[in-house]
Amino acid sequence: MTQENETTPEAQRQAPSRQILVTGGTGFLGRHLVKRLVEQGESQVRVLTRGFDLELADLGVEMIEGSLTEAHDVRRAIEGVTHVYHLAGRVERDPERAHLMYDLHVEGTRHLLDALRDQPVEKIVVASTSGTVGVSRNPDFIARDSSPHVENVVSAWPYYLSKIYAERVCQRFIDTYQMPIVQLRPSLLLGPGDRKDSSTGDVVLFMKRKIPATITGGISFVDVRDVADAFIAAMDRAPAGRTYLLGAENMTLRAFFEHLEQITGVRVPWLPIPDEALSLGAKLLGGAMKTLGIKSDGVDPVSVEMARHYWYIDSARAKKELGFSPRPVQETLRDTVRWIEQYHPDFASKRRNREEPPEELVSKETLDYARELRNKGWDEN
Repeated sequence: MTQENETTPEAQRQAPSRQILVTGGTGFLGRHLVKRLVEQGESQVRVLTRGFDLELADLGVEMIEGSLTEAHDVRRAIEGVTHVYHLAGRVERDPERAHLMYDLHVEGTRHLLDALRDQPVEKIVVASTSGTVGVSRNPDFIARDSSPHVENVVSAWPYYLSKIYAERVCQRFIDTYQMPIVQLRPSLLLGPGDRKDSSTGDVVLFMKRKIPATITGGISFVDVRDVADAFIAAMDRAPAGRTYLLGAENMTLRAFFEHLEQITGVRVPWLPIPDEALSLGAKLLGGAMKTLGIKSDGVDPVSVEMARHYWYIDSARAKKELGFSPRPVQETLRDTVRWIEQYHPDFASKRRNREEPPEELVSKETLDYARELRNKGWDEN
């Protein structure tokens, strides 16, 4: 075949018949993915969203307002699409709200795939999570793409359990209908742009000094921008039926906090909590902290229990087959912190309150008076 006749991934992305649907396009990962698709020349991008979104409108993408749980909305969204990125999801740690995640992750995925069964779709790339296979109490365990589901470990955590069931729904459609589904399993997403604290909330808590204790455990995390690129690569390169774990680095919680300390200046939590104490339960732990006069706003039973585990994964397959090459973790953490400082309401509002207007626009007397009030503590009330 001559070079002129070869079809490159770039050429495929620019083919006029390529109609892309993105579910979850207003989420943390979804916004980065949609932006990257537009930047790479995709002219027919459609997003299924619950309501109008100004940022997506400015990008020029088509918006279909609706829900994955409504069959009529799904049928409208998939009309004419050839490629699908299924990213829709929600994070809830309250067991009483577990049904909301099951409705979206499991039934929503079933509705979407069932509607796509009779449509000539070239590829469906689904966002899952590394937590379906990569969680253990053993610090030596590192999950690989072939690792089994850890249903017994996450049985009390509705988010991860619902994601396991969603993966099984996908596998059923692969086995029964030969649907071209690829599943990507990113670890904790960090980076700029998490408007809902859906993924970077623990970094915010650390910066607000609301994580007072270190716990024996470990995490894996990855830059949301690198994950968006991996999704695009999977659409172009991944064979149907494949799964890919996406993580930049595995590290202990202590090491993670130490990285954040270097960037933020916030000290690593000084109180170590041994596993024996944790066996009493997070509620008792919270009570003990209160007795010691330590703020424990960021401590809840589910978070503490999850933190005790090791979320280590191996991304070798994604690196080999998708060209996945995550950026240095220090860059990801730095950009996460800088974005939070600039845009998170708990930090941006404080900075704005201390900003002074240019002197050429305000008289010196007015500025001096404002500084005097500030020195008296007026701006802290």
